[in-house]
Amino acid sequence: MGLLALNGGTPVRRGGWPDWPQSSDATRRNLDAVLASHRWSISGQYRGEHSWEQRFADAFADFTDARCCVPAATGTASLTIALEACGVGAGDEVIVPGVTWVASASAVLGINAVPVLTDVDPATGCLDPDAVARAITPRCRAVTVVHLGSAVADLDALLAVTARHGIPLIEDCAQAHGARYKDRHVGRFGAAGTFSMQHSKLLTSGEGGAVITDDPVLARRVAHLRADGRTFSATPPAMDDMELVETAEIMGSNHCLSEFHAAILLAQMEKLPRETARRAASAARLDVLLRGLGCSPQETAAGTTMRAYYSYVVRLPATLTQVVGIKRAAAALSAELGLPCKPMYASLDRNPLYNPASRRRFALGDRFLAAVRPDSFALSAASDFSRCCISLPHRLLLAEPDEMQQVADAFAKVIAHGAELA
Repeated sequence: MGLLALNGGTPVRRGGWPDWPQSSDATRRNLDAVLASHRWSISGQYRGEHSWEQRFADAFADFTDARCCVPAATGTASLTIALEACGVGAGDEVIVPGVTWVASASAVLGINAVPVLTDVDPATGCLDPDAVARAITPRCRAVTVVHLGSAVADLDALLAVTARHGIPLIEDCAQAHGARYKDRHVGRFGAAGTFSMQHSKLLTSGEGGAVITDDPVLARRVAHLRADGRTFSATPPAMDDMELVETAEIMGSNHCLSEFHAAILLAQMEKLPRETARRAASAARLDVLLRGLGCSPQETAAGTTMRAYYSYVVRLPATLTQVVGIKRAAAALSAELGLPCKPMYASLDRNPLYNPASRRRFALGDRFLAAVRPDSFALSAASDFSRCCISLPHRLLLAEPDEMQQVADAFAKVIAHGAELA
């Protein structure tokens, strides 16, 4: 196979993978329409037609079959306001999976609640229902579950646990646009589902988010929380008047999605089903090829009926990770493919981005600081998942399925040269 590219050899492929994000003619038309409307925000003057934000909310509710959708500025904001809308507040405990992007925990801290870092299923990397059952205390007010990478969590088991304790389940679907469990879109099983539309996401406008729910009372609370305590009027206002009404039902903050972001998302939604199908076809081909090399692609819960590949997560052979380490192996794969191949997120008890003590706003007393110390949690499965798995970006899967052979060739080359890497 020759010398590794990391050590000066010829790479398997010198890049040339599909780019992300990808715009379309519809993206440009929608943005031009926003510019011409002179209404660039939902807090701008009413112009005689539905805002782009409302149009996106309707379209995304239809896409997920949810009764209600409330857009927001970011995925973190969506999770924050969903937690608050469910009644979570200062000093309450919230279950958070041990492997996830750091915002899953920092959003909980942001409302002065306590993230309880909880272990994951070793095959999926998603929240382990048995670990959740052990972690729940009388102070627990919610469980947040992240559908990670391309996996859907075991929703049946998690719902059974939360129902037994009478607490809400909130689904963090930031990485799961289009994923389905028992033929229902994820996000519709718990009290609410939250989404991110950040740059790397499967549905993106650079930044953005949304909360979906089938509970109109909860949706109304979410709407107030994201718009400084305001919500849309029941009837259209006069031209150039404000469409948001100051009901003062609950004090909120400004987490509104701009009209530009909403217009981009509506255009991006037109492409999402085709892209989801292409990624699934490429991932199926890659699964077969990598299993033949001794790798273990990320699994998903048994009830999954459609996977959405935000990232292609795969566990490398122990013979490689134990000798070389995951960072070195990922760097070697990146060099062979001309594409960023990254280790999975560090488990939250060891993640340098999760450090509550680094911010004075969380200095709420010794008891609180002790409760949120990351190293006070035992996350053996999460740590192992992070130590052994790498993540390939979803744009790779937009290539033709037969191009996955080059990905497998890169894996084979790195595995064969483990001693050289060490």
